[in-house]
Amino acid sequence: MKPYTIVIADDHTLIRQGLKTIIAREPSLRIVGEASNGLELLDFLRLTSAEMVILDIAMPHLNGLEAMEDIRKIRPDIGILMLTMHTNSQYFYQAISSGAHGYLMKEDSESELLCAIQTIREGKSYISPRLSADVTDEVMHAFRNQGKVPLVVLSDREKQVLELVVQGHSSKAIGKMLDLSPRTIDHHRASLLKKFQMKNTVDLVNYVVRNSFILPK
Repeated sequence: MKPYTIVIADDHTLIRQGLKTIIAREPSLRIVGEASNGLELLDFLRLTSAEMVILDIAMPHLNGLEAMEDIRKIRPDIGILMLTMHTNSQYFYQAISSGAHGYLMKEDSESELLCAIQTIREGKSYISPRLSADVTDEVMHAFRNQGKVPLVVLSDREKQVLELVVQGHSSKAIGKMLDLSPRTIDHHRASLLKKFQMKNTVDLVNYVVRNSFILPK
C-alpha cells in the first residue's frame, strides 16, 4: 500500500521531532514536510500533495485555527488533525466548525496519535478521549459517527452565525457579538435551518457537529 503522507506544523522543534519519531516507526506512514508556523505551512502545501496535516493550534504569525480557511482553499481534500494542549471545549468547537477532521491532545499517548491518523485516513473523525468534560457525550458521539455532508453554500455572515450557534450562544448574545439585532440573527437562523433542511436548532447543531462540515464560499 502506498504510504500515507503527512505534514507536521508546530512551532516547537521537540514536538515535531517526537511526532516524526513515532510516525517513522509505521511503514504505512511517511512525513513529507514540516513547518514552524501557519505561513510556512501554507507555502509548503502549495507545493506538495500531502494527504494530512497535523496542525498545532498555537503557533506564531498564523495559528492553526486562523490557517484553516486558507488550507481549505489550497487543499480542500487534505485531512486535518488538530494538535493542542487546550482541553477547553471552545477550541474544539472552533476547530471542528472550521473543518478539522480530528482533535488530538499533546498529552495523549503514541497509540492515540496513530489511532487518530488511521481514523482520519479511513474518512472518519477522531476526538481525543481527554477532551474536557464540558463537551457533552452526545456531541462527542455525534462527532465520532458522522456521515457524508452535502454541499451547502453559505454567506460569510451565515458562517459566522452558524459557528456561534454551534457554540451555544443565544440570538441576543450573537447579535451583540456581530453588532446585529436579535431579529436579524433569527432571520439567519431560519435561513440556516432551511439550507440544512433541519426542523430546529438542536437538530442543526447535531448535524453540523456530526458531519465535521466544510462550507465553501
